[in-house]
Amino acid sequence: MPDKDETPSLLKRAGTDKLREVFLKYASLQKNGEHYMTSEDFVRKFLGLFTESAFNDESVRLLAGIADTSKDGLISFSEFQAFEGLLCKPDALYRTAFQLFDRKGNGTVSFADFAEVVQKTELHSKIPFSLDGPFIKRYFGDKKQRLINYAEFTQLLHDFHEEHAMEAFRTRDPAGTGFISPLDFQDIIVKVKRHLLTPGVKDNLVSVTEGHKVSFPYFMAFTSLLNNMELIKQVYLHATEGSRTDMVTKDQILQAAQTMSQITPLEVDILFDLAGAVHQAGRIDYSDLSNIAPEHYTKHITPRLADIKVVESAANRSAFIQILESSYRFTLGSFAGAVGATVVYPIDLVKTRMQNQRAGSYIGEVAYRNSWDCFKKVIRHEGVLGLYRGLLPQLLGVAPEKAIKLTMNDLVRDKFTDKKGNIPTWAEVLAGGVAGGSQVVFTNPLEIVKIRLQVAGEIASGSKIRAWSVVKELGLFGLYKGARACLLRDVPFSAIYFPTYAHVKAMMADKDGYNHPLTLLAAGAIAGVPAASLVTPADVIKTRLQVVARSGQTTYTGVWDATKKIMAEEGPRAFWKGTAARVFRSSPQFGVTLVTYELLQRLFYVDFGGSQPKGSEAHKIASPIETAAAKTTFENLDHIGGYRAAVPLLAGVESKFGLYLPRFGRGVAAGTPTTTTTTGS
Repeated sequence: MPDKDETPSLLKRAGTDKLREVFLKYASLQKNGEHYMTSEDFVRKFLGLFTESAFNDESVRLLAGIADTSKDGLISFSEFQAFEGLLCKPDALYRTAFQLFDRKGNGTVSFADFAEVVQKTELHSKIPFSLDGPFIKRYFGDKKQRLINYAEFTQLLHDFHEEHAMEAFRTRDPAGTGFISPLDFQDIIVKVKRHLLTPGVKDNLVSVTEGHKVSFPYFMAFTSLLNNMELIKQVYLHATEGSRTDMVTKDQILQAAQTMSQITPLEVDILFDLAGAVHQAGRIDYSDLSNIAPEHYTKHITPRLADIKVVESAANRSAFIQILESSYRFTLGSFAGAVGATVVYPIDLVKTRMQNQRAGSYIGEVAYRNSWDCFKKVIRHEGVLGLYRGLLPQLLGVAPEKAIKLTMNDLVRDKFTDKKGNIPTWAEVLAGGVAGGSQVVFTNPLEIVKIRLQVAGEIASGSKIRAWSVVKELGLFGLYKGARACLLRDVPFSAIYFPTYAHVKAMMADKDGYNHPLTLLAAGAIAGVPAASLVTPADVIKTRLQVVARSGQTTYTGVWDATKKIMAEEGPRAFWKGTAARVFRSSPQFGVTLVTYELLQRLFYVDFGGSQPKGSEAHKIASPIETAAAKTTFENLDHIGGYRAAVPLLAGVESKFGLYLPRFGRGVAAGTPTTTTTTGS
């Protein structure tokens, strides 16, 4: 899995031999004993873009020219490998764009190079940019003979779109009044800034003007706001001291923005107008900013083994779809629970034996000084496999147990989560409590069988006990012995655990709200510490009720009876026996379980139109080429090393810089537009 802040700069380069193997797989041309990729080999077959039969030849050649540094129309292995290395650089996005414009491959961009690419973009076809104006002359000189190097090009690309927007305003205001109509404003923003528009912003471009003419200052503030949404997010986090759920007022944002001169009060006014148009609220939170600010390109390259969209929108969620969603979560939860239980089972066995150890001794009893002493003695007397006594019934029971717990927690949370993805703390506690209570139907039979098998090895002369014999001996009602204590343990455990996990996970997320697998594991483990330790007394009582008392040991008739007798005979410290082992077992177990559960939802992504785990994916509005990214990067195992970032970076060139190339061109069917808004399928 990628690192939390993984960008192309952190991608590891592919080995030469493996890269050559991939290259030869797609290279269709052999010349003088050397293999070469054609433009179509590289763009259409390897990258998986422009897969339609009516693809635009010129767009394919332009994109292939990024890797074809010799500009001979063919890509050699050395060029293929060099581009893979470029994709691993920290500034790969700008370098990729530079090589798109460097039409001669000499490391500079001439006016002719710049004009050639710009004139082929869809933006230029809709709103032509004057290539003879003062902006061009300032960069390329009065005679347009100056060559632009890479560093200068990055600034040119940044300034070009701002100048294009201003020129578009001037063309719609020929009289120089300083105002344009709301419809002209909408048209310009949709065409010039379309790469920065989310659906909510695009649908409300006219409504935020309230039907009034748009002034040039308002126009500039609006475009500046779209460009600076990442900075606005930092202002919000500064105002909320890092919280992503606090609602803030305009005054709070204005106060937090005072130290950042780039943000003006007019931009803040527009921000709240946009948020109000989308959500009809006088205050905003982080989700409002996420809905207004799309990600510019795919930052998190998360492979998916399946990517299924069951419904087009939440409005299409039927009762059957919701049942299907719960079944999906139950299945993933079962597997995640089994993985978590297996990893920590030896710790659980030690915890159980420590909790069952009574005061006093008798013939055949094995005394443990502490958890480590217990661990060593189990291995010494029973072998390594002794640490896994009772694992099979544990796995048979833990799968539905963890699955029902995870599913019920998600289900109840969904019911109390608003449209913006926020849920009150009391509802989080309630969801956890319901999840804990619902699992007892599976937990109690599992626990009583597991515990009796775990303590069986303590008596060396004892006959071997099997799970089925324990079940037959106990019967149906006997399997629920100690259920009250189980409820006393599991309800508060889950009520503490799940809200703590959700909040710790949010704290550990990156600035986009994305959680790396290690932060998921850490959040799960941290949340387990208070949850596991605080309910240890209930766990001790449950263990004593469920274990068969040996000769001379105290017997208990119920929760209250056990509480009184343990206190009287062993003192209050007895209620905390095995706390360390319980924490060391529960924390990593739930950490492994939760990280497995959420990673499975990433790998086997199914969109049921409901909620997804927060922090699983950074919320973003996919640029058109990212449709192709979903179909290639996640499925094409030949995208190795830097090429894992190739399609997302091309999406970045498109969405960050607005360089949309025509998609169709050759053999377009009647009635099909000659250009569209995408470069990918």
